[in-house]
Amino acid sequence: MASDTQALIRSIAENVASVFLGKPDPIRLAIVAILAEGHVLIEDAPGVGKTVLAKALAKCFDCKFRRLQFTPDLLPSDILGSSVFFPNRGEFEFRPGPIFTNVLLADEINRTTPRTQSALLEAMNEGQVSVDGHTFPLDRPFFVIATQNPYEYEGTYPLPENQLDRFMLCIEVGYPDRDFERQVLNSHRNGEPIDKLQAVLNVDQLKELQQAVRQVRVEDSINDYLLEIVTQTRNHPDFSLGVSTRGAITLFRAVQGLAAVEGRDYAIPDDVKRLVVPVLAHRTICRGPVRLSQRTRARAILEQILQKIPVPR
Repeated sequence: MASDTQALIRSIAENVASVFLGKPDPIRLAIVAILAEGHVLIEDAPGVGKTVLAKALAKCFDCKFRRLQFTPDLLPSDILGSSVFFPNRGEFEFRPGPIFTNVLLADEINRTTPRTQSALLEAMNEGQVSVDGHTFPLDRPFFVIATQNPYEYEGTYPLPENQLDRFMLCIEVGYPDRDFERQVLNSHRNGEPIDKLQAVLNVDQLKELQQAVRQVRVEDSINDYLLEIVTQTRNHPDFSLGVSTRGAITLFRAVQGLAAVEGRDYAIPDDVKRLVVPVLAHRTICRGPVRLSQRTRARAILEQILQKIPVPR
């Protein structure tokens, strides 16, 4: 990996880490998704910094950014836009919605109805939206950073599997260590640190980084290792739904992204092992009716699968 490329990636991580303290792993995973042209779902308890991480990532790039608070009364047209009739001209004109941006922060995405959630599907998968029979391409790069609280289900609409499948990575933040939490308190003495955050990359530089990630080499032995893990999820007795082909492709792209973040132009088996849980756990369904422990059970099963499959040399 070229030294200038490594320097750019490092500058993103350092910029986010200056306001999101003590959590290098979530930062690294989020950067992996962005460089691999994927979308990120950040879920955890309220108040642990999900929105701070999302906003810090968005601020790293000198590009268009929109934040949308998802609520039960939000309509698809509030996201996509709508056609407005002008009587004096006798014609309709399309007014773009907030989705026409480079970075969309979908805050508390599970607070809105499935109908409105589905408005994001085409945009996240194909980089375009269809309104009133017309298709409108979105600017590149385009990625969604969504947040949700997985512990409180009253008044929420859990994301369906086809919506979850559009997110490359599902990240948990967790509580910070006490020393870092003390630093957080001190950093807020004179206001919000994130308000002072400056962009470190422009759109063209981000596109170049994403193109560099696509050039990361993944040997056939690692591809076979990855596919064996995916196959095991489909045949495991504790999974009622295994990983799709889209999930396999997404894991492949994420592996390329992690290799680039680590400063390599080639992937290694540890890249796959590191990403199996954050990329695949939310794409599977465990047998049994208890949804609250679904993600926890999926992680445990994936860890078992990893232990059984020989690692390529």
